[in-house]
Amino acid sequence: MFFFKTTPMKLGFISFLLLMPTMWAMADDSYKLSGTVIGTAESVDYSTSQKSTTVNTREMAFDGDLNTCFASWERSYTWTGLDLGTSHVITRVGWSPRNDSQGEKRVLLGVFEGANREDFMDALPLYIIKEKGTIGQMSYATVDCSRGFRYVRYIGPSDARCNIAELEFYGVEGEGDDSHLAQLTNLPTVSIHTLDGVIPYDKETEIVSQITIVSEDGTKVLSEPGGVRERGNASRGFPKKPYRIKFDKKQNVLDAPAKAKKWTLINNYGDKTLMRNLLAFELSRKMGMPYTPYGTAVDVLLNGEYKGCYQLCDQIEVKSGRVDITEMTPEDNTGEALTGGYLIEVDAYAYDEPSMFTSNKGNPVTIKSPDDDAITTNQYEYIRQYFNKMENQWKTYLDLNTFLRHFLVGELSGNTDTYWSTYMYKDRGDDKIYTGPVWDFDLAFENDNRTYPIMNLKDWIYRTKGSCAGNMRTFVNNIVVNNSAAKAQLKEIWGEVRQAGLTEEYMTDYIDAWEQTLGESQELNFMRWPIMNQYVHQNPRLWGSYQAEVQNVRRYMKERITWIDNKLGYVYVPSGIDMVQTAQDERHAIYDLSGRQVDKSKMKAGVYISNGKKFVVK
Repeated sequence: MFFFKTTPMKLGFISFLLLMPTMWAMADDSYKLSGTVIGTAESVDYSTSQKSTTVNTREMAFDGDLNTCFASWERSYTWTGLDLGTSHVITRVGWSPRNDSQGEKRVLLGVFEGANREDFMDALPLYIIKEKGTIGQMSYATVDCSRGFRYVRYIGPSDARCNIAELEFYGVEGEGDDSHLAQLTNLPTVSIHTLDGVIPYDKETEIVSQITIVSEDGTKVLSEPGGVRERGNASRGFPKKPYRIKFDKKQNVLDAPAKAKKWTLINNYGDKTLMRNLLAFELSRKMGMPYTPYGTAVDVLLNGEYKGCYQLCDQIEVKSGRVDITEMTPEDNTGEALTGGYLIEVDAYAYDEPSMFTSNKGNPVTIKSPDDDAITTNQYEYIRQYFNKMENQWKTYLDLNTFLRHFLVGELSGNTDTYWSTYMYKDRGDDKIYTGPVWDFDLAFENDNRTYPIMNLKDWIYRTKGSCAGNMRTFVNNIVVNNSAAKAQLKEIWGEVRQAGLTEEYMTDYIDAWEQTLGESQELNFMRWPIMNQYVHQNPRLWGSYQAEVQNVRRYMKERITWIDNKLGYVYVPSGIDMVQTAQDERHAIYDLSGRQVDKSKMKAGVYISNGKKFVVK
């Protein structure tokens, strides 16, 4: 051990040396962070193809050697990271891929996260890798997230065994705040973390979760406990799974009108435009349906793994802001209380459901509300008998207005499955059964090889090649083909909505606006699911690019409006009113892409629609 006597000059120099790292951090506003390595414990030994805890371990991602790597034993949902000991605001991340022939691609869609719980249930995304890495050198990205985190990690993309040579995190110590959080793209980011990392595996088992939604350019966050499970019927068979999320308490989600627990994440696997349901919802609004489901596009992460571009939509249920009818209780068994409300679905999959019946005319019907575990025998018998009565006396007991508007949405959108799955409802004290809401349009807008090309069909889709549950084709024929009064009302409704603004120009602008909004997210989605040049589900053609897929829909929409004009013998006469060009024109209401009217004084950056014209606020 050496001792030396310090002088004031020597002491100052020593202090300067000791303070150099801190001064550098202050000047650069961040410094490289270190901590205890955490993450997936089991690795793979490629030389033996066996599980290991000593070869290619998680620690090798932080050893400073670009020739070593972490490679996990499991192929997906694996990660490595650091326990920093205290919270740090992360300002930059760095990475380098494993040095092998596939290494550069294996980092694509890798995700960085920060958390303050050791199990990462409260994690937020920091950054997603959108470009290939470079073997033998570090790549860096700025992180735009103001919250501080004690735990940070890198989650490898699906089926990649993490495979990362080196990781670096930079930041400054502190708790930070929530003034600006990170989104993956311009769309809201939905991040779901499940207890113990369990991945949803069926429609019945709800996995305990923390559900986080970051929106409005990172300035708004909703993070609440809940659950997640799979949903859907045929859509559950796709690699990209659909989900239902359920918060423990009712939540206001984004700009949706309903405060509710249950929400759906529609996967749109076979819809390569990623917008068909949203376009159909807009047709529903233009058609004047009493309730159109809320829907908007989002990016989804599950346990840190990027799952793709989804549509966050209402759960179809009896609730204020959704199907707004009386919600029944088990005590509603007599008198007027027994008359409603009921939500039902004429459903080809009804035979797989616990609460269903087959009508006297052979139509399978699922009872959606009251719930199958709450409905009483009296309630079941009432709605079964009432539906049979409506089928026999539809002129008296079917609300023709909603039925015909629902019919027009299906035919205008080219939906093969309009009468494969048809929602209907009846309220308390009301003699009518109403049709709606519209739902499920992934096969619409020229996306079904069974009906393509729709313009070659000489009659309505449901009468030619459409899919119908039970004997719904006969039921619909009795109304729109065989009844002169209903046919006249159908033409009247069509003329009303055409003159109210349902034009080729309006729908073209609406499609254009969504194409622009989805630009960044669709690129990531088709990295994750490289199916653009593959036939999936019922795709009739391979259009070759996202832009060509959208153009197919744009062309179809123009032609279909004219086709229905001709089918109904309707002549459209433009109103002659000049279209609005800018947001400053005070004569016209302004709507966002979800169809919600926007207060002009509170408009934020985004794409809007006003009287058939789109415009961008930057």
